[in-house]
Amino acid sequence: MSEDTTPALAGIRERALVRLRAAGCDFQDEAAVARLALASDFAIDVLARQGALLATLRADAATPLAPPVLAPDAPGDWARQLRRYRQAESTRLVWRDVVEGADVEEILAGSSALAETCLRLALEALEADFARRFGVVRAGDGTPQRLVVFGLGKLGGSELNFSSDIDLVYAYEHEGESDGPRPLHAQDYFARLGQQLAKLLDEVTADGFCHRVDLRLRPFGSAGRIALSFAAMEQYFQREGRDWERYAWQKARPVAGDLDAGARLLETLRPFVYRRYLDYGALDGLRAMKAMIAAEVARQDMADDIKRGPGGIREIEFLAQALQLIRGGREPALRTRRLLQALHALADAGHMEVEAAEALAQAYRFLRRLENRLQMLADAQTYALPGDALTQARIAITLDFADWAALAAALAGHRARVTEEFSALLAPRRRRASGSDALADYWRALPDHGGAETLAAAGFAHAGDLHAALRDFARTPGVRELSDAARARLDRVLPALLQQAAASVQPDAVLRRVLPLLHTLLRRSSYLALLDEQPVAVARLVDTLARSALLGERLAAYPLLLDELLDVRVGGELPDADAMRAQCAAVLRDGDIEASLDALNEVRQALSFRFALALLDGRIDAQDCARRLARLADAVVACVLRLATDEVRAAHGEIPGGRFAVLGYGTLGGEELGFGSDLDLVFLFDAPIEAMSDGPRPLDAPRWYARLGQKIVALLGVRTGAGRLFDVDVRLRPDGAKGLLVSTLASFTDYQRHRAWTWEHQALVRARAIAGDAALAAVFEAVRAEVLSMPRAADALANDVGSMRRRMRAELDRSDAALFDLKQGEGGLVDLEFLLQFLVLRDAARAPALRVPRATAALLDAAHAVGALDAATHAALVQAHADLLDTGLRCTLDRRPRRAPNDARIVQARAAIRAAIDAQGLQFVDGGQAAGQ
Repeated sequence: MSEDTTPALAGIRERALVRLRAAGCDFQDEAAVARLALASDFAIDVLARQGALLATLRADAATPLAPPVLAPDAPGDWARQLRRYRQAESTRLVWRDVVEGADVEEILAGSSALAETCLRLALEALEADFARRFGVVRAGDGTPQRLVVFGLGKLGGSELNFSSDIDLVYAYEHEGESDGPRPLHAQDYFARLGQQLAKLLDEVTADGFCHRVDLRLRPFGSAGRIALSFAAMEQYFQREGRDWERYAWQKARPVAGDLDAGARLLETLRPFVYRRYLDYGALDGLRAMKAMIAAEVARQDMADDIKRGPGGIREIEFLAQALQLIRGGREPALRTRRLLQALHALADAGHMEVEAAEALAQAYRFLRRLENRLQMLADAQTYALPGDALTQARIAITLDFADWAALAAALAGHRARVTEEFSALLAPRRRRASGSDALADYWRALPDHGGAETLAAAGFAHAGDLHAALRDFARTPGVRELSDAARARLDRVLPALLQQAAASVQPDAVLRRVLPLLHTLLRRSSYLALLDEQPVAVARLVDTLARSALLGERLAAYPLLLDELLDVRVGGELPDADAMRAQCAAVLRDGDIEASLDALNEVRQALSFRFALALLDGRIDAQDCARRLARLADAVVACVLRLATDEVRAAHGEIPGGRFAVLGYGTLGGEELGFGSDLDLVFLFDAPIEAMSDGPRPLDAPRWYARLGQKIVALLGVRTGAGRLFDVDVRLRPDGAKGLLVSTLASFTDYQRHRAWTWEHQALVRARAIAGDAALAAVFEAVRAEVLSMPRAADALANDVGSMRRRMRAELDRSDAALFDLKQGEGGLVDLEFLLQFLVLRDAARAPALRVPRATAALLDAAHAVGALDAATHAALVQAHADLLDTGLRCTLDRRPRRAPNDARIVQARAAIRAAIDAQGLQFVDGGQAAGQ
């Protein structure tokens, strides 16, 4: 420290020691008290007035002090008791920080807990007083109502600084009237109670104040009512809620009164704070708030303000909160009130670099500790760095810096990093490529001006048609009625889309596919914001549209999928079957089947979209994609089974000891599901036929499980806001369309053993249990293995399999001279399936390994392992299957029928499959049928 402050510092220490001795304080460690004296005049004042406190702190400063008891018969003492308690507990926190070196997190949490304790004590004392005078407010049903006190800002986040005001909002759950001798309406009752609470804490008396109370964050601010009912709160946020209020309520927490009711209101308000989509529109609100703060800083010369100044505490808070608001609707892990936890969660989720999150966390701890020390000095609500050398020296020494210059240098480093990260978040939107200027001028000239020649010059082939489509789009009410802000976004986004489309491999196709999406986005300003704020999203969108008409249609129908283009998880590891089951199960809402189906559909849409992108990007192959789609369907069916079971159980009770399972056949069972494929399902149950359910409207077992099966089919097919889950085909059940929807295990087993056709045994090759009772699934596995292993005459089997295949081809093959039907054509995927089914039915009795696999690739491996296929044939068929499946999936993604030209790859695949069929003596083609193929 400089020489001129040394005597003054020594004088501060000495005067404090003399004063405490005079007050009768017993202390032995003069160094600790001297250090405390340099850090806090306030603490020394309190210790001098409360002589026994110092000994308490020396003995155990880690344990919070016991709160006072506010006697009902002595309301005149309440203010003094609360103030003395607040001062003593605050002094304990100063001691923990300055003398014992506690983490800043402990001090912030301790200040928050102190405020909550004072609020609770004051409210409970006032409630008892109000109950004596006015009675208790009761709702229409007679239930008592209490005030709910919400803490916002740093109190809500349990991060209150040492000498902060507390931001409070009052609410109550239901309207009503008090039941005392002088009844009051709930609104008046709780307004008076809230005012008395604020006064008891905030009013400056001879003992000072307890906590400064700020009620201006309530709906309508200072002009609004002191306390609102929950219904009024909900209505306000639905109609009037502003961007800054989303930031404020992000940290809201019930801190006194009816905490459970408060939690219910916060759950109701969650969609206001956290939107279901990626909400880049939140950045506009943040920009506006930042601009106002910057103007205030400049106007009041607050460059040295460590809270509001450049690189200050507020910038860290806004940065974290903005990222939470953008993504928290989709990622619950981000919905934390505490800033350090938020930074950690953002880094874990990949939305912030780990190094940046750690740097911001270090800056936050440094700034909050410095903030506390500025306020501890005199219990003053200040955020300004001191200008006098003595105060600078006191702060620097007690923060363990050599001098003020060293502290200032450390502070400057932290503030520079905060400014860098905050500025990056709110950086001006990247200037579009210069080549888009002509397209921007063209778009702004529409609909009355502008010409197709601009599009032609940009590289669009059918410029006239596309110009007409864009002109019509510009004339739509949706465009003409946009707000100024939304129109400005569209005027930036659309030229960027045109430029990116022109540079893509399919300019015309991209533009045609993007227009339906734009029509949808006009009603979803948040998605315009996403494309405006994130140029990378425009690039990914155009790339996706260039490669897939199907994904373009899904984006237009369900803009929520745009979030997937920016989700950092898209390019990462894809979820496995267990993760998909967990993700689907997590969105189910107890007692709300409609919301559950809607959320489940959103998960299904998002994951299938992600798998499609992975296939297009080459991160997974076609077989992996088809297998993941099948496992996703498994997860969805398991969830729908749960929902359906709950509904049937609620109406009819349960069947004691009954078991139920869902079987997947076809491409679902074979783990080769396509995009948009329907599900082939069969339902089994096992229960005594005479068993009755135990509910209010009992059903016998067959009707109970039939009702369950019907409910599953209905729920899978119901249309929600995110579309329908799956179309379902149940015709593969025993006796087909004539049979019962749900089979008993006994009847299913008997049918398969004695009455099933060969083609039904073929279908059994790919069947597997996908949901339901595990024990019943195991029994099904045993029945399936038994049936597949039944002895069969090879010639008769070959004749049955060939006859069915020829019949199917005659009805379903859409091949012609130009295009080959990848599924039903000769040498196509179904031919390969029939070949493998033939081998399983012929050889499973001698080769048990053939009974296990369902997927084509796994069946090929098993057939080779047991000697049914030689190595060359096996390798050729594996490649043929991969090529045909890949071509088929890409046809689906581009909204083309699954037919392809007979290029070299297709010809080779077909030849391999035909050769393998011929080698087994099978005849899948009628004489002369293949001539035109």
